[in-house]
Amino acid sequence: MTDRTGVAPTGRVAPGNGTRASRRRPRPGHAPRPWVADALAALAGVGLGVTLGLVITGESRGTLAAPGGWLIAGGRLAGFTGAYMMLVMVVLIARLPWLERAVGQDRLVRWHRSIGPWPLVLIGAHVVLITLGYAQLAKVGALHQLWEFLTSYPDVLAAGVGFCLLVMAGITSIRIARRHLKYETWWIVHLYTYLALALAFAHQITTGVSFIGHPLTRAVWIAIWALTAGVVIVFRIAQPIARSLRHQLRIATVREEAPGVFSVICSGRRLDRLAVSGGQFFKWRFLTKELWWHAHPYSLSALPQPPFLRVTIKGLGDQSSAIAALKRGTRVAIEGPYGAFTHHVRASERVALVGAGVGITPLRALLEDLPATVDVSLIVRASTREDIVHRDELAALVADRGGHFHEVIGARHAVRLDARMLGGLVPDLARRDVYVCGPGGFSESIVAAALNLGVDRDRIHEESFAF
Repeated sequence: MTDRTGVAPTGRVAPGNGTRASRRRPRPGHAPRPWVADALAALAGVGLGVTLGLVITGESRGTLAAPGGWLIAGGRLAGFTGAYMMLVMVVLIARLPWLERAVGQDRLVRWHRSIGPWPLVLIGAHVVLITLGYAQLAKVGALHQLWEFLTSYPDVLAAGVGFCLLVMAGITSIRIARRHLKYETWWIVHLYTYLALALAFAHQITTGVSFIGHPLTRAVWIAIWALTAGVVIVFRIAQPIARSLRHQLRIATVREEAPGVFSVICSGRRLDRLAVSGGQFFKWRFLTKELWWHAHPYSLSALPQPPFLRVTIKGLGDQSSAIAALKRGTRVAIEGPYGAFTHHVRASERVALVGAGVGITPLRALLEDLPATVDVSLIVRASTREDIVHRDELAALVADRGGHFHEVIGARHAVRLDARMLGGLVPDLARRDVYVCGPGGFSESIVAAALNLGVDRDRIHEESFAF
């Protein structure tokens, strides 16, 4: 029953039927190691310093004093810096498991996007400065020199194509462009980034003056690129293939949980050895003719219950809408687990979980994974009670630990889950860790309300899977 505020007055619920103890416990997920991010950041800084040092020491007074010498030197420095920053961007999204657990995907993506414009600017500056410098040296026009580069220098035309591919990836990363793109289109465009980097590398090695007579510079630069390529191959290709072959996931059943929301239950092998924490997600590939070639991030909606694994998906987009038609026995490939939206990041023995829509599902798995000593208040937001995904399971899990379960029911404009209501539902919110998961606007409003109620920003945990 719902009162006038739209909050179902469930309050404190009694212990339930032992949901947590009724099944075999899977392998716990790995705890994050915060020092990993600092160590990799330091390594990236050292690598940049070594790269720039080798480029700068490769210049001579004679080359700088020649016509266009300073422009050419500046162009080389800009080119190497831009290329190195591109490699850093690749590493950030290379799915290094230690970095993912320490930082979380959403923060890595934000860093990736923050760095993104700088390589394009620097590589663009490289093109302009090198062209102007060589034009002065040859005493020809800039356009004539550019044409000479493209038609007469080995691999420069290919590098130009690569730069255009990078620009295209950059344009599709702008927020307004992302809003008008399907995930599949965006994914394909960004896949060409690897081709662009390969074309750029070939151009640097074959025509880079910084490498002529400088074998150490050449060796270091090749090692940096080879290491980056190795990281991508191991963690984006080899490891997911090995994990998928090991666990042999197949669809056991697909069922509708709420209007437009489907649970996909997979059976597999050795799932008790799959180390995953509640709140984490996998990249899923359903190996059908239409869906095999792209992966989507979906959180587990329950901890593994060997031999079963469950993910719950809202029917949005081409892949999500095709979920209901998946047949029993369809093979499934996974990549992960990823994410820092776990109980490991909490700083207290009290938590508040706030979710809406299909964002409730990672909270359900997180709730299952929290230690029994943790005091829980769970708030779910939905237009109708029927829209609450896994409602009975949530109630049972909260009941099992004697927590508080609140349902905020009604249209957003009629029933607002603002700071006033949030504080009324959880009076001690400022002393809790707050986990938030839901649509973008919902999460932003809950985070703002929590901050307004005195929750420290470091104790507010959220993770976005937007591309």
